[in-house]
Amino acid sequence: MGLFPSFNVSGNGKGRNGCGNARQEMREMDSSKISEYQERIDSKFRGIGKGKYGRIMKMARTPTSDEYRKILMITGLGIIVIGAAGFAIMWLMTYLPGYF
Repeated sequence: MGLFPSFNVSGNGKGRNGCGNARQEMREMDSSKISEYQERIDSKFRGIGKGKYGRIMKMARTPTSDEYRKILMITGLGIIVIGAAGFAIMWLMTYLPGYF
């Protein structure tokens, strides 16, 4: 026996061990399970714009460049403030450990 398994291509539908029908049934069961799973996913995505968030999704739009700059500035300022507070706490814990 070589490195790779040999396959019977004689056309009788059976593999090396003679269980071609069982393999075919397994493939059919797997494909039916896959199609059921796909149908569940599709049904969830069909209702995206119709649920309780549908109205919000219809009203939503992309921000203008001015709105985007304002969002970036506010977010950046918040990150800097939180970072500065963390640094101040670390500095206090490093240089004033006796008080805490």
